[in-house]
Amino acid sequence: MSGDEFARRFEVVAEIRRRWLREEKLAIVEEASGPCVNISAVARRHGIKPALLYRWRKEFGSEAPSSMSLVPVVVDEPGDDGAPSSAAFELNHTIEITLANSRTIKVPAGIDPLALKRLLATIDS
Repeated sequence: MSGDEFARRFEVVAEIRRRWLREEKLAIVEEASGPCVNISAVARRHGIKPALLYRWRKEFGSEAPSSMSLVPVVVDEPGDDGAPSSAAFELNHTIEITLANSRTIKVPAGIDPLALKRLLATIDS
């Protein structure tokens, strides 16, 4: 090998850390906040590691907008004569619910509240 001229070739790989704006982080955290969202898939879409997304979720937990919110509901009670008022629900009526993502579902008025909660959790993702 002495006397042979050979050049050593080196490759330098410099990885630049991405700087995320607060608004970008919050948008990604919001995307990952749904009830049935795959965190790893969201992280891959944005080119980050799932651990970083979990850290952002913890960091912005109280600031991230919620994908679901509660609204007051008023149900008319039967009148003094015992007859239901015109707006009272009967078991054969349906309730129409419009979600924040503009999806609308119709459920029977007599639906079990726990079943409704599970249904909304799966649909609002």
